[in-house]
Amino acid sequence: MLVTNKESTHDFTQIIKFLKRRKGLLEAVVFSGGEPLTQKYLLSSIQQVKKLGFKIGLHTAGSLPTRFKKVLPFVDWVGFDVKDLPENTDAITQVKGSGENNWQSLQLLIDIGVEFQCRTTVHWQLIDTKRLIKLTQRLADLGISDYVIQFSRTEKMLDPDLGYSVLAVEQIRQLKSDLIEIMPSIDFS
Repeated sequence: MLVTNKESTHDFTQIIKFLKRRKGLLEAVVFSGGEPLTQKYLLSSIQQVKKLGFKIGLHTAGSLPTRFKKVLPFVDWVGFDVKDLPENTDAITQVKGSGENNWQSLQLLIDIGVEFQCRTTVHWQLIDTKRLIKLTQRLADLGISDYVIQFSRTEKMLDPDLGYSVLAVEQIRQLKSDLIEIMPSIDFS
């Protein structure tokens, strides 16, 4: 298996050797992406790292619920990306069925009981304040209390059709107040 990023490509055996040298210095390894569930060898890679004694973190939107269910028993924590309400997610991702898969995986995560944090990145061309309030309410109704709303930083957008994303300070202040009323533990970044 090869692990890649913008700067380099590494054979996974090199990463395992590195992790063996870092035992006692590192506590956990986080698998992230893009979408790590699309990686054919994710489960075996997680199992190898887990056998070394590391805790496992996973950043995902749960795009493949069947694979997600298989890796969950080996994961200690999940950073779970919730794009929007299930009925609106396909329009954001441009992937048919992504909303259904996202929410199916969220339910798996809740049912299995792995520690997790839900996150939504907000771009005001993709979601409005009313839907964000409705999304927060739906998550609260599911019992979720660890939820972070990340406001999109639009300086370097990859999609040229998405422009500057901003609301007036007073609108943001009111929105935060409304959301905290629904979920007092909500965080913003």
